[in-house]
Amino acid sequence: MATLDDLRRTADVLPGSEERATTGGAAWFVRGKLYAWECHPWPSVPDDMRAIIATELVVGVKIADPIDALALREMAPDVFLGTTTRWGEPKIAFRMAGIDVDHLAELLTEAWRVQAPRYLRREWDAASPS
Repeated sequence: MATLDDLRRTADVLPGSEERATTGGAAWFVRGKLYAWECHPWPSVPDDMRAIIATELVVGVKIADPIDALALREMAPDVFLGTTTRWGEPKIAFRMAGIDVDHLAELLTEAWRVQAPRYLRREWDAASPS
């Protein structure tokens, strides 16, 4: 099971990444663009999703395409939540209790790539082992 500390460790090594405290919890940005966040049980979240978010740690990340979100939900419907809010689409929210550290790192890095400017993606790719 991954934790917020695991998320922080992954985010800390991504170029240009910064953590900010928000009214909904911690959030991670790259050059001012949100790419990951702690989900909060806002009134705009559907009741079934709000009940889950209110009782356990749920994280949302940006994704490249809504089809990717659908594929993740179909792959693990007990981990990846259905629609939370329309804000910030495309995105996916997931229960941290159902994610291992490696999968979290993959989701977080891909979310960062969606939002990061090209020069930071090139910097990351050049520094990453092939």
